[in-house]
Amino acid sequence: MKVEDVKKICVMGAGLMGNGIVQVCAQAGFEVAMRDIENRFVKNGLNNIKKNLSRGVEKGKMTQEQMDDILSRIHGTTDLKEAVKDADVVIEAIIENRDLKRKVFAELDEICKPECVFASNTSSISITDMAAATKRSEKFIGMHFFNPVPVMRLVEIIKGYETSEETYQFIDELSKKLGKETVLVNEAPGFAVNRLLLPFLLEAIFALQEGVTTVEDMDKAITLGLNHPMGPFTLLDFVGMDTALFIADYMYGEFQDSKYRAPILLRKMVRAGHFGRKTGIGFYDYSKKPPEPRSF
Repeated sequence: MKVEDVKKICVMGAGLMGNGIVQVCAQAGFEVAMRDIENRFVKNGLNNIKKNLSRGVEKGKMTQEQMDDILSRIHGTTDLKEAVKDADVVIEAIIENRDLKRKVFAELDEICKPECVFASNTSSISITDMAAATKRSEKFIGMHFFNPVPVMRLVEIIKGYETSEETYQFIDELSKKLGKETVLVNEAPGFAVNRLLLPFLLEAIFALQEGVTTVEDMDKAITLGLNHPMGPFTLLDFVGMDTALFIADYMYGEFQDSKYRAPILLRKMVRAGHFGRKTGIGFYDYSKKPPEPRSF
């Protein structure tokens, strides 16, 4: 399949990553179905896209007509068969749960047309393992976007054990059509970015847990000292503590290396439901304007 032959893309999941992927696909001129399990999730996803595009109009980056044109290419639904009907590509962006992802892909495999390419936006889970739940391992690939999707330019493309070169070339071309830069990664736990990023984030939590410094001062130290656009705790609040813990546990299980061991503070925050921005409280309290760093 060639990118110019793609008429429809289906994105599974209307959350933060899912609606961001939908937006960039629609902006690139593709018809996009955004599917989630409940109408409220679909509506939230559509509202988030509208807010993002409205900011673009306010800043003069696009006209109202262009915004309306983009929105006209997006169809939100809870009906799985409707979402994937005639889809040329399915991009999965549901929660980081290996068993759930495998179940979804097995179901998709039965109802999608044979030539449809499957891509997962997973940040850590084995592409080979998920592909094994289908009968199209050669058409299965990792397509790891970064948050916020409309802004971040990178897509990690991850080849599974049986991913064909044709599928890789197709997804590489599609990613560039979406305005992204790409890097190729042969499957390994955490791929490229998270393999390096996760120990950095976990060590920041250990330092906080040990009383080495505060949330505010660690973020300040990293932004000013290393010239990062945001500090580790701000980034963790974006990523979500639940996601960070899942990735840490997964990578520790794969590598059996202590540098991927999750701090007890991270586990406590997840148990308390303090996931970061999506719950309103994490290392910062988002009920305050501006958000205030919390004490630990």
